[in-house]
Amino acid sequence: MPIISKGEKVLVTGVNGYIAMWTARIFLERGYAVRGTVRADAKAKFVKDYFASLGYGDRIEFAIIEDISKSGAFDEVVKDVDGIAHMASPVHSQTGADPEETLQPAIQGTVGILESALKYGKQVKRIVVTSSCAAVLPPVTEKPTVYSELDWDIVHPEIVKEKGKDAPPLSVYCASKTLSERAAWEFHEKHKDSSGWDLCVITPPFVYGPPIHDIPSPSSLNFSLAFWYNAVLSEPPESKAFLIAESNAWADVRDVALAHVLALEKPDAGGERIITSAVDEANSLLDKPRKLTVDGYPETTKGEKVHNILYDRTKERRIFMAVRLHI
Repeated sequence: MPIISKGEKVLVTGVNGYIAMWTARIFLERGYAVRGTVRADAKAKFVKDYFASLGYGDRIEFAIIEDISKSGAFDEVVKDVDGIAHMASPVHSQTGADPEETLQPAIQGTVGILESALKYGKQVKRIVVTSSCAAVLPPVTEKPTVYSELDWDIVHPEIVKEKGKDAPPLSVYCASKTLSERAAWEFHEKHKDSSGWDLCVITPPFVYGPPIHDIPSPSSLNFSLAFWYNAVLSEPPESKAFLIAESNAWADVRDVALAHVLALEKPDAGGERIITSAVDEANSLLDKPRKLTVDGYPETTKGEKVHNILYDRTKERRIFMAVRLHI
């Protein structure tokens, strides 16, 4: 029997985001009602109009939460929902910024929704949190390595702790994912006997695929889409080395969204950290568009790419069965 059933209401935080909008769409397509949070009314309008155009306007509602790190920010929105997909994340820091401006909102926002659910989420049966493979793997691997849900990135948090404002933005991002996910598991372990819900964490790598969220300009692209845009549609890669260098694996946004939905449906997903990933590395995706472009993109040779980052997908296959639909 599924954890949540058709007709029940699901809370999707940060519903205007890249993965979150697809997640909300799949929930609606499967017969659920959705309550989505956004930071401002202006962000809600695009989402509202989009889902109304698909005929789902009567089954989605919105709540404004300007600051997800504020104590009690989620107290009201967790009431009368049966499941939660916590997908909201803070804006990432720029070079020279205080990393705490990214780390604390990420940690407090994640722990905050768990606190609110513990106090006021009387109907909540499960909470799914979006993490990232950035919380799984270290920044450098010298040989092909298979990572699993047992692995954690312990390197980037130390880099940020040591360098502070001089820490690279990527290190800050990775540290925020690691620390916020660890905080979620620690909270769950501490309160699992007194809460009526359990926890599941989805950890995708690079995420690509068709966006349905609002993208006013290339500068508003998230990390994964910005990588794609800069490599394919903006400036040509500087060298062949870029195209054959190792990079993280990738997954289609629709499959990652489906994983969030299945995590709220499948009983066996409770208490699990689940990597949802494709096989190929992200740079492999650049070969096809490179063949369609004008001169200027370096040639690559089959077999030269570095594939050092691999993921064990045993758990994903066991719990979700067939989640790879768009690869």
